[in-house]
Amino acid sequence: MTAIHPHPSAALAEFVVGLRFEDIPAPVLRRAEDLLLDCLASILAGAGAAPVQAIARYAAAMGPADGPAQVLITRSQTTPLFAAMVNAAAAHVVEQDDVHNGSVFHPAAVVFPPALAVAQALGRSGKDLLVASVAGYEVGIRVGEYLGRSHYKIFHTTGTVGTVAAAVTVGKLLDLNAEQMLHALGSAGTQAAGLWEFLRDAADSKQLHTAKAAADGLTAAYLAKEGFTGARRILEGAQGMAAGMSQDADPARLLDRLGQRWALAETSFKYHASCRHTHPAADALQQAMREYKLRESDLAQVITHVHQGAIDVLGPVVDPKTVHQSKFSMGTVLALIARTGRAGLAEFDAALGDKDVAVLRDKVRMELDPEVDAAYPERWIGKVTVHTTDGRVLHARVDEPKGDPGNTLSRAEIEEKALRLGVYAQAATEAEVQGLIETVWNLENLPRIGALLPAR
Repeated sequence: MTAIHPHPSAALAEFVVGLRFEDIPAPVLRRAEDLLLDCLASILAGAGAAPVQAIARYAAAMGPADGPAQVLITRSQTTPLFAAMVNAAAAHVVEQDDVHNGSVFHPAAVVFPPALAVAQALGRSGKDLLVASVAGYEVGIRVGEYLGRSHYKIFHTTGTVGTVAAAVTVGKLLDLNAEQMLHALGSAGTQAAGLWEFLRDAADSKQLHTAKAAADGLTAAYLAKEGFTGARRILEGAQGMAAGMSQDADPARLLDRLGQRWALAETSFKYHASCRHTHPAADALQQAMREYKLRESDLAQVITHVHQGAIDVLGPVVDPKTVHQSKFSMGTVLALIARTGRAGLAEFDAALGDKDVAVLRDKVRMELDPEVDAAYPERWIGKVTVHTTDGRVLHARVDEPKGDPGNTLSRAEIEEKALRLGVYAQAATEAEVQGLIETVWNLENLPRIGALLPAR
C-alpha cells in the first residue's frame, strides 16, 4: 500500500497532472472503452424520462442555441456546461450505468458526459479523452472509498464524489498544472451534494445529482484555469468533505497503490435495470428458480439476506409510485425475476400498477446478514431463502453478481446491451448505435472528438 502522503489532496492532483497515455495498461484502456459505450447507451435510453426532459428544457432555456458540444438525446449543440449537464442526467435514469462496488459510486454518469463535452469543445483526441476519463475514475473511486459507508448512508456518493471526479476529468483535458488541479478539487468539493431523501417521495433528484455533479465539476476546473482558488485540503481538512460528510473516513484509501492499482478495471456493469443493491439477490433468485424449477406460483415467501447499505437505500421504498422508484424496490425486482426471468427496461415499464407484481412484491423481505454485511462493499454477495407453497425451504447463493469484474460482460454482450438500450427511447436508430459502437472501439485512433451522432 502506498504510504500516506502528508497532503493527500495535493498528491491526487499531482497524479492526475502527471498521468500519460503510456502509463495506462492496455486492458485498462479497453475497459474504459467498454464503460464509455455502456454509458452512451444509458444516455440514449434515458432520453424520454420526464426528469431528463425537464433538465434538457432548462438547459435549452439557459444556454445558447449553438455551441461545440453535443446533447446526445436531442442532437442539439450547446456549451460544454449544458451538454455535460443534460447527458449526465440522462446517463443515470434507467439504472443501467456502471458501479464500483468498493466506493458504491457510479463513475460513468459523471465522468464521461463532461469528458465528451469538453473534448468536443477543445478538439481533443480519443487518447486525450481516455486519459482524462481514467483520471476521473481513479480519483473518484478512491474518494468514494475514503468517505466510507457512513457517507453513503445519507449522501448519494455519485452526486458528492461525482463533482470531484468530473473536476479531475475536465482539469486533465484543460491541461491544468498541479496547483490549478488542487484548486479545482477544492472548488469541486465545496459544491458536492446529493441526499437520499428523494427516494421516500419518488422525487426526481437523482438526475439532478448527476447533472449538477458533471456541471459543477466542469465549472470548478474551468475556474481553476482562470486562477480561481479553492481549499487546498478539501478532502482531508478539518472542515473538509470527510469532516462534514463521514464518520468512518479512511485516509489510506485516498492514495491506495495510486498508479499501480487501476480502480477503473474493478468497475462493474449493471445487468438488471435496477438499483445495484437489488442485483445480488436477483441473481440468487434466478439461480433458485432454475435449480429447483420453480414457478412464481410456488413462492410463498422470499427472504433476501443483505448488507446494511441495501436496507438503508431500498428500505424506504415500500409501495413504489413511479417506474424509477420501483427500481429501488427489492420486492418489485424479485417479482419480475420470478415472473419473467429478467428485470429489464420493458419489464419495469409493464410492472407499475400490475396487481400480480404487487402480490409477489409483498412476499419479499430483506434481512441483515452478518456475512453479507461484513463483505460489503468490496464484495456484494447474493443470498436468498425461498419458502414454497408446498412447505419447502430452499436456499441459493451468488458470490459475484453478473457484471462484476470476475463475472463480467463480454464485448459481444456489451454491444448487445448497447443496441437494446440505444433504441429503447427512440433516441437513436440501430444503425446509429452501431456507428457509436464502431467509434468507441476505434477511439484510441481518433485525432479529434466531434459530434457522436448525426444532426436531425
